[in-house]
Amino acid sequence: MADPLYELLAPYLEASESSETIPTLSDSVTAKYLDRLNTLSLSSLTSQEPQSLAQSAHSTLLSIQSLSSRSHSAVIASSDRFANLQETLPLLAEEAKNLHNDIPRLDERAVSFSMKYSRSTENEVLDRRKRALLMERNSDRLSDILDLPTLLSSAISSTAAQGASGTTNYATALDLYSHIRRLHLLYADSPLMSSIYAQTESAMQELKSHLISSLRGQNVKLAAGMRTIGWLRRVAPELGLVDNQSPDKEGLLGYLFLVCRLSNLITMLSALEPLRQLADQETETRLRKDLKSKRSELSNGSAWHGGQQSERYLKRYIEIFREQSFAIISMFRSIFPSTEATPSEDFQLPFKSTGLKSSLPPAKTENVSAPSPSALSTFPAHLTDLLFETLGEYLPNVLDKTSRESLLTQVLYCAGSLGRLGGDFSLRLTMLKSGADDVDDEDDDAADEEWVEVMKKHRELAGRLEALASGVGAGKGASDRGGSIRLKS
Repeated sequence: MADPLYELLAPYLEASESSETIPTLSDSVTAKYLDRLNTLSLSSLTSQEPQSLAQSAHSTLLSIQSLSSRSHSAVIASSDRFANLQETLPLLAEEAKNLHNDIPRLDERAVSFSMKYSRSTENEVLDRRKRALLMERNSDRLSDILDLPTLLSSAISSTAAQGASGTTNYATALDLYSHIRRLHLLYADSPLMSSIYAQTESAMQELKSHLISSLRGQNVKLAAGMRTIGWLRRVAPELGLVDNQSPDKEGLLGYLFLVCRLSNLITMLSALEPLRQLADQETETRLRKDLKSKRSELSNGSAWHGGQQSERYLKRYIEIFREQSFAIISMFRSIFPSTEATPSEDFQLPFKSTGLKSSLPPAKTENVSAPSPSALSTFPAHLTDLLFETLGEYLPNVLDKTSRESLLTQVLYCAGSLGRLGGDFSLRLTMLKSGADDVDDEDDDAADEEWVEVMKKHRELAGRLEALASGVGAGKGASDRGGSIRLKS
């Protein structure tokens, strides 16, 4: 029934604005509408259907207007995309075909990559990447290791600026050096550790200089000296060995200690340069005078009013010498206790116990296996040479008997001070001359008598002091006993 109706209406059908083709029966909407028309009566077709179509058209128009107002942007965009779809689909098909053709080659490359970078075989690229990853994971540790030379230099510099009070920084610097040295031994093949160790060695050279300079400073106490020697043993262990000596001996550190302290002593004595210049002037004045005329004046009772400046210089010189020489030797024996031995054998003074100079030279026996002598063996003799060189130059300027006796007594006290350490040189006072170089036998006899008199006075004074000390001790003991008896009663 639908076909005749469609044929009847076909001449009246027109193409719509949205489509250029005429509706056909194959269209479901057209077929459905024709079936509905068959169910309507003639009156409905003429009266109600046009109105219904007009309402549907109006409703559809309103819906289209509302949709266009809401979604006109999306509709326009969709229209543009749809217009380009005809060009895009062929391109997509072509790219899909190319991808299909490249899949076998991609598979070959993947297989080749997996075989090349397999963990089961050695690969330089993988090793380099592993090292890079390892370095990235340990970047903090590497940064700390790279900062070690800077920290060491800072500790050394701050200690040098603080002076003797910066002992903590010295210990910190030595701990850092020990840590760097241990790392260098563990990783000897590492160029990084070799470079850091080289920088550390240059910094430790500066530390050695600071430590040696501290030994040359003034007012070095025993505790500071022991700490400094201990640090030098750690910084420079090669200084602890001489020939075949064991590490517990003094080694070169003993020589270094004595040289530094001797330098300090010479520096302190050089501070007396103004007094020495005045004494030199007196020496020049004495040498210009005729010795015989001077003796005649002395015999006539007119005393020579000279030698005051020489006396001042020698008094101060002997005082400094006595304090510093005793401090040097006593500190050396405390720091290096293993070097103590008998004074007559170790100090090798130019006199034996009898005070006479040996006529035969000591026998030279070379023993390769024997240890080297202590640095202290000849040091007291060198000190006494310095003292007697000064005394021999300036003591003849002092002609006043009281002043000379005072100076000789001061020298005897100095000899007694060193004698407590095994370096008594009191017998060498007999070699001192009393005046000019061209003295005769009578002057020598007078000088001997003067020395004997000074020795007697010195011994008397020493005996009085000893008796006084013993008396004070006995009196204290008696008072203690009396007090205890009173308590018991």
